[in-house]
Order: sequence, then C-alpha cells, then structure tokens
Amino acid sequence: MEFILTGRTISVAEALELGLVNKVASTENLMAEAISLAEAILSKGPFAIRQAKIAINKGLEVDIITGCELEGNLFALCFGEEQSEGMSAFLEKRQPKYKK
Repeated sequence: MEFILTGRTISVAEALELGLVNKVASTENLMAEAISLAEAILSKGPFAIRQAKIAINKGLEVDIITGCELEGNLFALCFGEEQSEGMSAFLEKRQPKYKK
C-alpha cells in the first residue's frame, strides 16, 4: 500500500528483498525460468495442485479460522489414488505417473 499511495518506485533488487517478487530473471533467461517453474508445478499431482489453488484463492476471502478449516478439508481430499501413486513412485525411485 505504501508504494501505491506514495507512488514510490523500487528497484528489482528491493522488490525481491521485500518478497514482492519470487524470482528475478534476465530477459534472455525469462522464458527458460518460466518453463522451469511450469514443469516443476506440472510434475506434482494435478488434483493436489487444484486443491491447493482453491485453498489459497478462497482462503484469502475468509477469516483465518475458516481458511484453516478449508485448507484442512481440502488437504484431506488429497489422500487417495494420487497420493498412493506418489508414495509408490517415491519408494520405487521412479517418477510418478499421475492421471490428468
């Protein structure tokens, strides 16, 4: 809010230091960094990713107690076929094969 109300601009380094951005990439490396992040997300179970996104987005709209309850309920839903595949893959030292 400070930056919006004062109009003060900040450097990339300050934005990173303040946690306003997660990562800084050069123009040359931008697409590679974006693809790397997308691949990291895609390597996880799609059902769990969907539940996490719901928890984050809906959690921002409610009080902390309701948000924690929502997160717990959504987390519990993740203990099914996808979790079993992830655990089996880990124990078998292979990449998981999640259903889309």
